[in-house]
Amino acid sequence: MAKVKNTPADDATCGWFHLSQPRIARPAHSGIRSARWVVLGAGFTGLAAARQLALNFPDDEIVLIEAQEVGYGASGRNAGFAIDLPHDIGADDYIGDIKTAKISMELNLAGQSILKSLVEKHGIQCQFSMCGKYQAAIEDRGIAVLDAYRRGLDKLDQPYEMIEEKDLPQHIGTHFYRKALFTPGTALIQPAALVKGLADSLPANVTLYENTPITEVEYGDKTILTHKNGRIVADKLLLTNNAFAMSFGFLKGRMLPIFTYASLTRQLTEEEQARLGGRPYWGVIPADPFGTTLRRTPDNRLLVRNSFSFNADGRAHPKYLQRFKQRHKESFERRFPMLPDVDFEYTWGGSLALSRNHMAQFGQLSDNVYGALCCNGLGVTRGTVTGTLLADWLAGKSNHLINFLLSSPGPNRNPPEPILSAGVNMNLLWGQCRAGKES
Repeated sequence: MAKVKNTPADDATCGWFHLSQPRIARPAHSGIRSARWVVLGAGFTGLAAARQLALNFPDDEIVLIEAQEVGYGASGRNAGFAIDLPHDIGADDYIGDIKTAKISMELNLAGQSILKSLVEKHGIQCQFSMCGKYQAAIEDRGIAVLDAYRRGLDKLDQPYEMIEEKDLPQHIGTHFYRKALFTPGTALIQPAALVKGLADSLPANVTLYENTPITEVEYGDKTILTHKNGRIVADKLLLTNNAFAMSFGFLKGRMLPIFTYASLTRQLTEEEQARLGGRPYWGVIPADPFGTTLRRTPDNRLLVRNSFSFNADGRAHPKYLQRFKQRHKESFERRFPMLPDVDFEYTWGGSLALSRNHMAQFGQLSDNVYGALCCNGLGVTRGTVTGTLLADWLAGKSNHLINFLLSSPGPNRNPPEPILSAGVNMNLLWGQCRAGKES
């Protein structure tokens, strides 16, 4: 039996979580139980996998385990973009290889379609809106990225609109940016609200246990998952816990738990809304990956997300929050000088799992253990579709998307410590410095 050294531990200040509809968490597990299917991690990937397993195996009980409350972890902490297009941050044009990009887009669209259907079917109140996204630039490097991205979209035959500096304020209020590229197919969401809604609409043959962090695991013909109040025995285990899979013995030294940080303002007054101008609901991603992401929400708040840290244990480190809140404030003031008295109500961090080669893991990890892991910053759509397809594959189904995922080489190996931490932290620092005014 191996001890699980690191379990999720996020900060308590996520605005998305606290502003979403409160729900009563499902009870933690206690005692001993067995199940044919156990899914570990109730984020976008795990919820999708559990749902699809339940549909594929209606006579089986599916157990879904979450270490914290649903919506409290990484899936409820992102910027809320359900992106349709390829988003290869390792490529100059965000597109990369065209053949791969087309399949990537098909995967993203499938994930988005699944979520849209579930939101409509179950009436999930999560601010879901197909209002597109802006990718904006201020630096010359950023302008060059937008031009490259435009050429990539031309190759994919995807619609877009280039918006010049003089026209941008009527879209997003701020005069800060020189140019933006608008793509219409992205959905904007309130991520914690969506995750909560997905959890509360699971099929009847899914049993969800929250606040049940696993502390020990034993692999064999069956997998025994132990926690402080009991244990769960799985015939087949699905790992959908992203970088925490490394604590369970898989992909060790192959994923990078990177934290990003966001702040959310109080609600704007009517007078402040008038001063801001622009459209009532929008999202901006930076041309530079290390730049600042912005959102205006339906309840008239502004979100600022930038700054990164490498938390090797995958857990929140509170020391960063005050430091990065100040950075958010500075970014906000540069973009919204017309709103000098608007303060942040919430500041939080959230993790994502990256790989150095931008590859994900899909399929069998060992005997009776399977995984859909490492979404590389696309967890909303990519997590949803890979969780669904993993459950389909385990039901004996096959299609070109499953075959594509199975053919992935998976995340490549990282350098050993302390070289890894030093190198990642140096790259993060350099990237944020190089972003210049985009930060």
